[in-house]
Amino acid sequence: MARTPKAPILALANQKGGVAKTTSVASLGAAFAEAGKRVLLVDLDPQACLTFSLGIDPDTVEASVHDVLVGGTPLADVVHECDDGVHLVPSSIELAGAEAVLLGRPAREYVLQSALDPVRRDYDVIVLDCSPSLGVLTLNALTAATGVIVPMPCEMLSHRGVGQLLDTVADVKKILNKKLRVVGILPTLYDGRSTHAREVLEDVGSRYDLPVLSPPIPKTVRFAEAPAVGRSILATARSSKGAKAYREVAAGLLEQL
Repeated sequence: MARTPKAPILALANQKGGVAKTTSVASLGAAFAEAGKRVLLVDLDPQACLTFSLGIDPDTVEASVHDVLVGGTPLADVVHECDDGVHLVPSSIELAGAEAVLLGRPAREYVLQSALDPVRRDYDVIVLDCSPSLGVLTLNALTAATGVIVPMPCEMLSHRGVGQLLDTVADVKKILNKKLRVVGILPTLYDGRSTHAREVLEDVGSRYDLPVLSPPIPKTVRFAEAPAVGRSILATARSSKGAKAYREVAAGLLEQL
């Protein structure tokens, strides 16, 4: 009998904050689950915004991704089931100290990869929500991932950090993870009425010679409302433009994967 294939691992990374990274992880995860996939999301940000957004209080979790990375707790032991049909490895503020602990360890970039390996056949897709930095936690995510998606608002200033991130990805690919590929740039916070936003969208793909995932994710207040009830926009505003856009992007990604 054929063995179940290992799930692809997507890291959503951008060292700039406020680019809709966490919103994208929660929404894509929910869209994959809607499509009948078994989905695992991993919150790698000490701010634990993904954990909170999916209805889990980071202050009350008994064990989190920190215990997995620093304490060697099996990852399967800290997984929570969420209302959006996804499984979540939650984060907590303790994770802020993990970088310092991991820095002194041999093979520190491979800790997450080793933790994920035993569960990869239990899921169809795994999505990592990276912290807004290029530190050890993000390096762990890029080393474990098969693909990286770069969420980027359609604003000129947002361009500036992308080049730096892509340099880091190139280094990781050369030294730590030869299989890593950039799946594409995900345009977020898009206002189609703005000439500037349209120009940035046209420019970004050619500037970095990368695929641009479509459609762009529109700017809408619906995204801000969703975390208050611990669900993604696919549950709170099912027929909104934002929910539809994430469903389309997710469908395109599933075809690729």
